[in-house]
Amino acid sequence: MPSAPAIPFNDLSRGVAELRDELDTALARVLDSGWFVLGGEGKAFEQELAAACGATHAVGVGSGTDAIELALRALGIGPGDEVVTQANTCVPTVAAIERAGATPVLCDVEAAAGTMDPESLRQALGARTRAVIPVHLYGQCADVSAIANVCSDVGVVVVEDCAQAIGAELRGKPAGTMGKLGCFSFYPTKNLAALGDGGVVITDDAELAERLRLVRQYGQTDRYSHVTEGVNSRLDEVQAAILRARLPQVPRWNARRAEIADAYADALAGSPVRPLARLADRRHVFHLFVVEAPDRDALRGYLDEAGIGTLIHYPRPVHGHPPYRRLAKGPVPLSVSERLCNGILSLPIYPELSDEEVGRVAEALRSFA
Repeated sequence: MPSAPAIPFNDLSRGVAELRDELDTALARVLDSGWFVLGGEGKAFEQELAAACGATHAVGVGSGTDAIELALRALGIGPGDEVVTQANTCVPTVAAIERAGATPVLCDVEAAAGTMDPESLRQALGARTRAVIPVHLYGQCADVSAIANVCSDVGVVVVEDCAQAIGAELRGKPAGTMGKLGCFSFYPTKNLAALGDGGVVITDDAELAERLRLVRQYGQTDRYSHVTEGVNSRLDEVQAAILRARLPQVPRWNARRAEIADAYADALAGSPVRPLARLADRRHVFHLFVVEAPDRDALRGYLDEAGIGTLIHYPRPVHGHPPYRRLAKGPVPLSVSERLCNGILSLPIYPELSDEEVGRVAEALRSFA
């Protein structure tokens, strides 16, 4: 009897196939326009994205990493300044801090869901801290309200890393609108995905938005008129058009991700394999569905035998990588981040999964548990 087809951890071709006509139309529109950088598609996408996120301004940039770097630059943060973020983020968060010229400092996370621990943050703040970057990990908002309260006591700015969290909310407030600036990635695996790199920074501050537009284009106001230092980081017209075609689908896709998460959580109910928590007062958009298992390798091997792909997000905290080991000598212990990295596993949760595939994953989880 032939075995069932494998279920890949992700399959980007399915998302392309679902909207192929719309994507072809978007691409043709750009080709016909003859304008490929900072044109009408980018402006329209910025307006549509800002409206979808509940913000006043959106500034398209080259990637999610660039979004964080440019946000810090727009705030005037650079050499001599410290920026605190959490230890269990993806390395690009820290790379962006260093590219802005600032010094990263790590704090720990709470154990239930892996989001920033406000008390650990409080202890990590120092005399040189200028900004804090909470990461809305796996599609769930950190408690930005509590984080902002910690920061307001010492005049520190909150910049949200929303790379995994478009459409997520905390107490009715959309991700990216609770801090001074919100930074998004459109890497091809994200809930809103480009067909390459792309990012955006959102804000309600018109002055910051204008500074971002200057910094992303060499500090240029008019051609060959430069008023500040800048970089080259622009969301190109092709990616903007693709994102415009996909943006209206995000609520439907996020709802499908939540359905899949419910099926997996039901399958694991009462077992020692623990889905990371859905915290109170939040809308989780399940960029990833992550579980913590007493024996992760056994679970991963069992699912592999069943033809089910998995990944680990992330197998090491930032300070576990050789270039960043120096960050382990910071002001606070990072033990929760270190423990989580040893037990977590991500399961397939893209919206194009069929009901049959979701059922197979759920049954495998139930059988293992």
